[in-house]
Amino acid sequence: MEQTYFRKGFGLKGAIEGALTADYHSRVVDLIRESGYQLEVGDLTFRLAREFGFCYGVDRAVEYAYETRTKFPDKRTFLVGEIIHNPHVNQKLAAMGVAFLHRPEARDGEFDFGAVSAGDVVILPAFGVTVRDFERLRGIGCVLVDTTCGSVLNVWKRVEVYARDGFTALIHGKNYHEETKATSSQVNKYPGGKYVVVRDMNEARIVCEYIEGRGTRDGFLEHFKDKMTPSFDPDRDLQRVGVANQTTMLSGESLAIAGEVGKSMARRWGAESLGEHFRTFDTICSATQERQDAVLKLIAEPLDLMVVIGGYNSSNTTHLAAICNEKVTTYHIEDAACIDEEGGIRYRPVGAHTSEERRERWLPEGRLRIGITAGASTPNNKIGETIERIAALRS
Repeated sequence: MEQTYFRKGFGLKGAIEGALTADYHSRVVDLIRESGYQLEVGDLTFRLAREFGFCYGVDRAVEYAYETRTKFPDKRTFLVGEIIHNPHVNQKLAAMGVAFLHRPEARDGEFDFGAVSAGDVVILPAFGVTVRDFERLRGIGCVLVDTTCGSVLNVWKRVEVYARDGFTALIHGKNYHEETKATSSQVNKYPGGKYVVVRDMNEARIVCEYIEGRGTRDGFLEHFKDKMTPSFDPDRDLQRVGVANQTTMLSGESLAIAGEVGKSMARRWGAESLGEHFRTFDTICSATQERQDAVLKLIAEPLDLMVVIGGYNSSNTTHLAAICNEKVTTYHIEDAACIDEEGGIRYRPVGAHTSEERRERWLPEGRLRIGITAGASTPNNKIGETIERIAALRS
């Protein structure tokens, strides 16, 4: 029987290496690395975070997508959503002939797989897909190439165990994010599996208050109506809770949320019985943690401003921008095209969810120390192009 599910690559790295280098490599980034993560250009000093850009999981997903086109050059190839949250990488795949499958406008609508047939190839993104979407695709009989990140799979296993053991998965994440949708769906592998998604500490405290007997049932159900299992009963389903998280959230916030929920469970059930009612594991991925730690070290040094490069819908990139913005003027841009020759910049303000803003003369006169970092889905060439564009403003 012909194999129709692939998760471990095709051994074609040698065949695609040239294309990957041409599409994503940067001599400028190599130069800065070799110079101790610092580059001086006239009166500008660029300081690059020591961990930045493509992580292992993203690298693997992109490589696997390129390998797929080499392995199946004559088959129609589809991608569920986006391979990663970077517009340039997705545009490269589109130029290679990969067709994108989308959800309807409503965020909670199912992906439209109507165009997919048994003779096609479908790439699953680094965020993974829901249990339901995976089953639908398997039912079609198409070839599936699964690039789901290993760190995401670790969280899925944790959530699955929670559901198996009768614990509700309390997931720190963005309920509309593809990864969180896929993670929360893992509870469906067991009858009666439950989840609730909290976006931040404020929402976690609403859960904590209910655990401790405060707050109203109607108020709870209204607040979390799109963020929990349809049949969720807070009186029944908050008796046993296991904490997990979207891998790209702020690690400190995830740990703090787990701590608060644990305290509430201890107050409700008694410290001696906590193990029967509460579980938690740090499921932030190591690459996210390393990039956050590196940027904290960078902004501890004197900087005049910080530029964070990456997709506006990239969760790990927006969190890097939020960390930097606490300490130094920060501009989150998608790429070098956001900086124009007239001295203006288009950027997404930290905390904003929709439109860009434009600022004229954003680069002050005189000697400047500029910090640079990029999200885990940002290729090196976009980092290098940004540094070159900023340096050109002084020429």
